[in-house]
Amino acid sequence: MRKAAIVLTLAGLTALLAQAPPAYRIARTYPLGGEGRWDYVVPDPPNHRLFIARENRVMVVDEDSGTLLGEVTGIQGAHGTAVAEATGHGFATEGNGQSVAMFDLKTFKTLGRIPAAEDADAIVYDSVSNRVFTFNGDAHSSTVIDPRTGTLITNIQLGGKPEYGASAGDGKVYGNLTDTSEVVEIDAKTATVTRRWSTSPCKQPVSMALDTAHHRLFSGCRSGVMAISDYQAGKLVTTVPIGSGVDGAGYDAASGDAFASNADGTLTVIHQDTPDQYRIAETVQTPQGSRNMGLDPTNHRAFLVSAKFGPAPAGGRGRAPILPGTFTLLVIERAPAR
Repeated sequence: MRKAAIVLTLAGLTALLAQAPPAYRIARTYPLGGEGRWDYVVPDPPNHRLFIARENRVMVVDEDSGTLLGEVTGIQGAHGTAVAEATGHGFATEGNGQSVAMFDLKTFKTLGRIPAAEDADAIVYDSVSNRVFTFNGDAHSSTVIDPRTGTLITNIQLGGKPEYGASAGDGKVYGNLTDTSEVVEIDAKTATVTRRWSTSPCKQPVSMALDTAHHRLFSGCRSGVMAISDYQAGKLVTTVPIGSGVDGAGYDAASGDAFASNADGTLTVIHQDTPDQYRIAETVQTPQGSRNMGLDPTNHRAFLVSAKFGPAPAGGRGRAPILPGTFTLLVIERAPAR
């Protein structure tokens, strides 16, 4: 009996391992170099490009080769990028300039500037309303822009400090409010706040991703969890532990995996068993500081960026400098099945 039980246990373990999905890995690295810190990494799936904010410019990089295709220059404190393919225009937030730079998606030439508000940070394009929405942190607002004419439509007061947001593709736009630990819902056509709900026990929700098929919203929280909400019902479903210093998130509908990129050198992979049940599938080791990511759903790759740092300033004040030429793009994908 005892021997038979051991055989059955081993057989069950073997079957379980055989069903386990292949592990994610850093498949390729592309040295990009250049000076300046970075912020959002925004994929352009139809063209397999990445827009990477670098303080005074936005780098445009080919996803497949890591080649620098060009740059949107003259940006005053680059943070986020939005791609409005229908109008042929891109938009980059200028945190220091309290504005948004509109540029040509083919030539990357700046076409004009739209006034926004203090700490213009994340920015998203909503195809249903054909509008662009910024998330202005210190101003506690969202600036709404017409992407065809590059003109200001209105500013929406959000009632808290927004970080990243996302369009659900149904006429609603969502944003995380870090200081109040809430998600806010915006009706894109009327440019009004329609709902909000708490992410507690998650505190300081920052990054965001959506599962539009099941109406689930993933908020990466600086308190070390990912908060998962039902955005149709406007309520929290559950939380799952992640690494510390999160600043990026993604969701791949094909695999049912959600991702949180963390400053502590980890990429937390969370699998969706059902829309209400989640588990940590694995933790991928990444370089320290690799907290920004973008996910391309067409090739199921996650893109992270990192660099090497010198010693921190004496007295512990200020950030450690980036070592010249070390800025690198990391491509994360599943390892081939055995």
